[in-house]
Amino acid sequence: MTEKIYLENPYLRQIEARITEKKYMNNKYYIKTNKTIFYPNLAGGQPGDKGTINGVEVLDTYEDGVDIVHVVKDNIHSDRVQLSIDWNNRFDYMQQHSGQHLLSSVFYKLFNGETIGFYIGKEYVYIDIDIPKITEEEIEKIEEFANKIIFSSFSIKSYIVERKDMDKLPVRKDPIVNSNIRIVEIDGIDFSPCCGTHLRNTGEIGMIKIRKVESYKGNIRVEFVCGNRALKDYTWKSKSIKDISNLLSSKDKDAYNRVEKLYTAKENLEKENRLLREKLNKYIAADLIRKSETINGINLIFNKSIDMEFKELQSLLPYVNLIENTIVLFGVEGKDTGQFILSRSQNLQINMKEIFEEISQDMEIRGGGSPQTIQGGCPIDMLGKTLKAFYDRVIENL
Repeated sequence: MTEKIYLENPYLRQIEARITEKKYMNNKYYIKTNKTIFYPNLAGGQPGDKGTINGVEVLDTYEDGVDIVHVVKDNIHSDRVQLSIDWNNRFDYMQQHSGQHLLSSVFYKLFNGETIGFYIGKEYVYIDIDIPKITEEEIEKIEEFANKIIFSSFSIKSYIVERKDMDKLPVRKDPIVNSNIRIVEIDGIDFSPCCGTHLRNTGEIGMIKIRKVESYKGNIRVEFVCGNRALKDYTWKSKSIKDISNLLSSKDKDAYNRVEKLYTAKENLEKENRLLREKLNKYIAADLIRKSETINGINLIFNKSIDMEFKELQSLLPYVNLIENTIVLFGVEGKDTGQFILSRSQNLQINMKEIFEEISQDMEIRGGGSPQTIQGGCPIDMLGKTLKAFYDRVIENL
């Protein structure tokens, strides 16, 4: 059995221990010790600790019954070892985990919202609350209340109780074990069964910042950061606002209004551009009809090398196809390949897909589409020959 020192003293960064079992599998060593300060990976939802054993990096830790297994790549030859954890990593997870308990308790106290799921990641933490929706004003109220508790530095402690004594405690959730139940208490504010590492007091959380709230499976998901993560979050956001303000030659408090005005102007310009593009496409379509040849009452627009980008042709095509009794055959010379469009107006019955499939059997072309429109490509030196083959086959169908 591994003695879990991290539960008794989560602030201990280094200890001496004795190896009780060592196995070699899959090019790694799996080590058990008589005691450990390494919190195992994802035990109770909290990520495991980083660190070393006798200077050898610990790759992973996990629970194996009553033992903790430490996974390392290199062999450790001594039975007496020194375990060292990455304190910055440990303290970060302690800030996030204690902050999660506090934030969950505030949701429960203010809105009777129970935490039904949580996740502590490398960058963000989230909790799922069984509330269908919540307003921005209510989120601000929760954040303000949680930070007041942080600034008051209420004590955080843990202790073991038995199942028969659980009724005496106002726990937010039922424990998943029936004996030796570890309770983490925030000084009469919150009582929660938990096997994670926690801070001494709420002041060490630093602050809580709610980053985002979104609907999730009929409930809400709240993303937040605590402590040093909250400071980093503030730092990059502050720098972004400063950079935007400098770019717009405005004060930081005026940056949003300036951006909003620019965005509105952009939307108006894009709308005007769409209207102008629509008028232009209609004009180009009419001009192409005037210049087309007429065969058996069909307007045949044949342009082997039209001076337009392929994307522009694609946006033009619907306007040309609105004109009845029209067939278009466009070619565009790209940098390395030739591209083509073969299409017809809706009222005609010629199957462009069949024509393409017939010609593709004898020529090096690729593409696809529908009976109305085909788009594709070919070697650039074959573009003229490909378009001529399409032209001849279309003429045969008129």
